[in-house]
Amino acid sequence: MPDMESWTFPPSYSDEYVPAASSRYWFSQRETMNATEREGAILLRLREVCDYAYANSAFYKRRWDQAGFHPDSLGSLEEFEDRVPVITKRELRESQAKAPPFGDYLCVPEKEIFHVHGTSGTTGRPTAFAIGRNDWTAIANAHARVMWAMGMRPGDMICIAAILSLYMGSWGALAGAERLGAQAFPFGAGAPGMTARCAQWLDALKPAGFYGTPTYALHLAQVAIDEGLNPRDFALKYMFFSGEPGASIPGVRDRIAELYGAKVFDCGSMAEMSPWMHVAGSDETEGMLCWQDIVYTEVCDPQSMRRIPYGQRGTPVYTHLERTSQPMIRLASGDLTRWVDEPNPCGRTYPRLPQGIFGRIDDMFTIRGENVYPSEIDAALSATPGYGGEHQIIITREAAMDELLLRVEADEHVNGGLEHFRDAIAKRIHKLLGVRTKAEVVARGTLPRTDFKARRIIDDRAVFREMNAQIENLGRDA
Repeated sequence: MPDMESWTFPPSYSDEYVPAASSRYWFSQRETMNATEREGAILLRLREVCDYAYANSAFYKRRWDQAGFHPDSLGSLEEFEDRVPVITKRELRESQAKAPPFGDYLCVPEKEIFHVHGTSGTTGRPTAFAIGRNDWTAIANAHARVMWAMGMRPGDMICIAAILSLYMGSWGALAGAERLGAQAFPFGAGAPGMTARCAQWLDALKPAGFYGTPTYALHLAQVAIDEGLNPRDFALKYMFFSGEPGASIPGVRDRIAELYGAKVFDCGSMAEMSPWMHVAGSDETEGMLCWQDIVYTEVCDPQSMRRIPYGQRGTPVYTHLERTSQPMIRLASGDLTRWVDEPNPCGRTYPRLPQGIFGRIDDMFTIRGENVYPSEIDAALSATPGYGGEHQIIITREAAMDELLLRVEADEHVNGGLEHFRDAIAKRIHKLLGVRTKAEVVARGTLPRTDFKARRIIDDRAVFREMNAQIENLGRDA
């Protein structure tokens, strides 16, 4: 089995190592090796990871004993898929409730914890992430490696324009920038007036890289324009995003690229799976590569949790190959994607998610028998001339039928007038979904902006009826 640039468990990386600036790859052997050979190395690593978790975690020992699985019996990737049960976020929360604060899947002594992060707990019990010092180093190395693939190099200034809080994304990007040897510029986000100041700083400092959410980048561009600045004058070269679908959606991605004149990269899986850049694009390859030697990714049928063939849609299931503090082994993401296994322009031999992550399966809603993902509507509106940058999706059941109504901002200078814009939206969404949609057009700036993930879906019958009545009245007045 090849050395794979000292691929060991637990991982041990030299912080002094950096490739030659002209190198396309951080680890050329690991990134370009024959996929079958890499899978052989991954199988050996999975045995090590499972042995470690079984010996150090009551959670995994209990779960696997119930399933009749023992790490000693793991003989193939197919057996890993067949015999190792998936785990869910609900199980992680239950574990932490019974063994607070970090759950009985913590595999290191609490004194070895270096960083504590977690979820906000807005939809249930918060989940605490305990990250050991060695894990933090491995995360930084993995992120630096992926950022290298995007084109960033030591000495580049990278603006981290995301909330520096419990949220893992901003901290991971910062750790990666520091390990890369970049000039880390952790601007943050969220305080009143900070977006306008961010635009001013970007205009003054001209950083090479920018990290945030797609929604915030669009908001930042508009605030910059309102401040009399041109986002292209920021001279950004690389913009990488996580936290929500968008950077792989052509309508959103191309809009950001046009506003800033920069390359746009999608990355990110789940906070529990940090290093979350283990699915990420590269300088020459669109979509998201599955960096299988960092986190082993399977795309599975959501019901059977069996791996699906390349070319089909399914839900990602992730397994850490380098984490020791809270290793996730076959964690079901609840997201939806499509994967392929074909030559990548960058030369890396990883599977790829060509359209990135579509969104969460539980975000899907059904309108008259059609399954709809909010990201599909986002993409359609972003590609509609005159779109003002924000929208809301209102769903309800009016009488016996599902109904969909959109509240959409229009640009001040929309061509053809508001009625033409309203008709264009209705036609585009009807073509996309196969159902008729009503649209209320509002002025740009009417709908709330966010410094974090966009929340655009409203399932409210009262709101629907009020807006529907307003639209009907407008029609009668016309």
